[in-house]
Amino acid sequence: MRVVLMGPPGAGKGTQAFLIAGMLGVPHISTGDIFRANVTQGSPLGIEAKRYMDAGEYVPDGVTNAMVRDRLSRDDCHAGFLLDGYPRTVEQVGELSAMLSSSAERLDHVLELTVDLDEVVSRLVMRAAEQGRSDDTEDVIRRRLEVYFEQTAPLTALYEAQGLLVRVDGLGTIADVTARIVAALGIEQ
Repeated sequence: MRVVLMGPPGAGKGTQAFLIAGMLGVPHISTGDIFRANVTQGSPLGIEAKRYMDAGEYVPDGVTNAMVRDRLSRDDCHAGFLLDGYPRTVEQVGELSAMLSSSAERLDHVLELTVDLDEVVSRLVMRAAEQGRSDDTEDVIRRRLEVYFEQTAPLTALYEAQGLLVRVDGLGTIADVTARIVAALGIEQ
């Protein structure tokens, strides 16, 4: 199964990605992990990405797309993958589609974890306090979430029009959310 996982910060994507990828027997591919691996290995793409990251800028689509293309071409992805953090732009949606089409593959689902905004803000404020991140104030967190929703609305609309979008309530216990995802994706256990 080839799945893209989307959801705002604090929705539990990382936890659910790990669990669901394990159930599916496919790799959990996080763009953050791809960036870190390329930078650590000193690959040409990693060196280029590091320049932008060190300057506090977004890594351009071209670099991100090349890293994702390389990762998806590896043997462990032939049976499927769970992609977390990509695509983030409409252009990346097109690029991912082209990557998969070139090997006669396609996405099976785009899973969006939905959450109550106030609940997520509360989670993130608590996480920031636990991690000593004093710059993560409620106002900053709310703005970050607004930006997330503004940026992903076109993507979710596009995937919904393609019949790929599956929305799952991301609130509740880890087990409850996992059970909802399993049911939504039709995963047999």
